[in-house]
Amino acid sequence: MVRPFTSPRAEWPTVTDGLVTVRGRRLHVQVRRPHSPVGPPLLMINGIGAALHLLDPFVDALPADREVIRLDPPGVGGSPAAALGYHLTTFAPVVGDLLTQLGHKQVDVLGYSWGGTLAQQLAITRPAQVRRLVLVATSTGVLAVPPSPRVFYRFLVWPWPLDPWAGLAAAAKLYGGTVRTQPERAAATLGAFTEGLHCSRRGYAHQLAATVGWTSLPLLRLIRARTLVIAGEDDPMIPNANAGILRWGIRDARVHRHPGGHLAIITEAPELAAVTTDFLDAS
Repeated sequence: MVRPFTSPRAEWPTVTDGLVTVRGRRLHVQVRRPHSPVGPPLLMINGIGAALHLLDPFVDALPADREVIRLDPPGVGGSPAAALGYHLTTFAPVVGDLLTQLGHKQVDVLGYSWGGTLAQQLAITRPAQVRRLVLVATSTGVLAVPPSPRVFYRFLVWPWPLDPWAGLAAAAKLYGGTVRTQPERAAATLGAFTEGLHCSRRGYAHQLAATVGWTSLPLLRLIRARTLVIAGEDDPMIPNANAGILRWGIRDARVHRHPGGHLAIITEAPELAAVTTDFLDAS
């Protein structure tokens, strides 16, 4: 049951926040509903291990009249851990049914990092439900340009332990961008990021297992949604060449490159929110 709460100022959007049961899975879902929404809702799917509130800076930078839907996968944030795991190919229909349950026939979708792989699968599985697709710091899965072995190993063990202060040097190598170039801001940025990494070990393991053997590469031509790929030029986790692969495979996709790293959607939220808004609003 979704529990609504309304901000004290009437002009602010109404936010509903609670658990929704879809296909037997209980998912924490948050919806920001403007009083006079413009355009389709924007579904945002987060990175691995990260609760939905991690992207609050990005959501706050979006126009107040855009409806935003966010969810936590099982075992992440406010979603209870499930006994059984899932795969991107089986979880994408769950997300599609959630949108239908919320009363939406079509939405725009933004997927960040791990969420970008799920967003691609949703666009492939339920093409009629996805109007426009924004892929941020993501790839085509196992058939993609991988990070260096050191970065990949750090990714597998992150976020255990969650210690931003001890791991500052490692985080600079893992995330690049502001974390690397502005060390005076890095500790605060990483502290906010790791605070948003809220998952059980089982939830994190299930998210990793969900991508095993998965690739969108041979299916990219099935994506009918107009697509924007946002890629950082200093992203050790997702090498820049992956944006080119997505642009090559998806019809009429375009790429926006920025100088930042893997966390730019947080550290440079206003800039990337403006780029996203322009794309979603373009005729």
